Amino acid sequence: MKQPSLTERFPMTRREFIDRSGKGGLGLLAFGGFIPSFLARAAAAQAPIPEKDRTILVLIQLAGGNDGLNTIIPRHNDVYHNLRPTLAIREGLLDLDDQLSLHPSCNALHRLFNDGQLGILQNVGYPNPNRSHFRSSEIWETASDSEVISSSGWLGRYFDNTCQGSPAADQRAESTSSPRAVHVGDVVPQALHGRESHSVFGLRPRGRFGSGGNAHVNAAYERLLTTPSGNEQTAFLQHTMMNVLVTEQRIQQAIEKDRTQVRYPNNSLAQSLKRIAALIHSDLETRVYFVSQGGYDTHANQLNAHARLLGDLSDAMAAFQQDLKAKGRSDQVLTLTFSEFGRRSAENAGAGTDHGAAAPLFVMGDAVLGGLHGTAPIISPDAQDIPYTTDFRSIYASILEEWFAVNSTDVLGQKFAKIPFI
Repeated sequence: MKQPSLTERFPMTRREFIDRSGKGGLGLLAFGGFIPSFLARAAAAQAPIPEKDRTILVLIQLAGGNDGLNTIIPRHNDVYHNLRPTLAIREGLLDLDDQLSLHPSCNALHRLFNDGQLGILQNVGYPNPNRSHFRSSEIWETASDSEVISSSGWLGRYFDNTCQGSPAADQRAESTSSPRAVHVGDVVPQALHGRESHSVFGLRPRGRFGSGGNAHVNAAYERLLTTPSGNEQTAFLQHTMMNVLVTEQRIQQAIEKDRTQVRYPNNSLAQSLKRIAALIHSDLETRVYFVSQGGYDTHANQLNAHARLLGDLSDAMAAFQQDLKAKGRSDQVLTLTFSEFGRRSAENAGAGTDHGAAAPLFVMGDAVLGGLHGTAPIISPDAQDIPYTTDFRSIYASILEEWFAVNSTDVLGQKFAKIPFI
């Protein structure tokens, strides 16, 4: 008879973890007599299932610098057409008002816009913009001034302010094996780095993850976790490993059990959002999800590449919103796009665009005040960049205060005017 793998024997909640301790299964008793006191308190609390009406933020990074002028197009602006003789979009435009249009590849987003579920935040940027991919991404993710280096991200500081020192929150996380945030990819985004340590889980866009039933890996895990602890430090390490494996198993099962009726496109972004939707439907307590779509650094031959990227983005976001609606979750989830910068007003000699400054952002959800927010782009024949009129930290402040109900100044370090898009 086949023996169940270690991962198949893992408890799925803290309550099950404790129940198994006296029944020959893996549990706190496996760690010997040196359980750290704070873990014992968390285990004894037997915290309840997390609330089902929590608010959730999904961030989509358009990595490389999205060209805002060919995303939200000023179709009647002669300067736009003169500066972009080959790149200006003239046909198939999806009108937003009497002056601006959406890129022709964004039919699905245009429908959401017309239905009031999509907002467009115009001319978003920051003072003294930096043209380096790395540095500008760092500024956006840390919400710092352009001349200030910060090691913590804006969402990491949100976790610091709402989770650190809160035993009840820590106990709920222990009880449900829910990470504070989930990101797709191998590297933790800087936006999720806190001054304190928080549980953040990395997810693959496709396929299984973890040991995948590998007998040798499972055997190694079991030896590590069942070896009697000799001190509190070893017990803590065993406990940490158990939490990682329990979380991994719970997330894998949530993804495999999800039976959505929505047909997601077969691109990486859409498949990542499909997994995120499955986790949201599974009642994880996780409040933040982060996914990145690359390819927006369009220095050459931009026209077709940019159309493909925006088409993938549009179809993926629309499928995600449809999935959330089908499961009654669309009023809980706010989806926001961002990019490290826009592109310059004029096309270059390679039929592409170079690093610029301000650009539009999309925000999606039932709670969104749909439509255009902010001022239309100002295009000058003498200026290389589109000047920003909305500081990106005003958007963060709006999310922190109106969506997460926390004091944005505690997170951002200063007060920023809110934008009424929620």
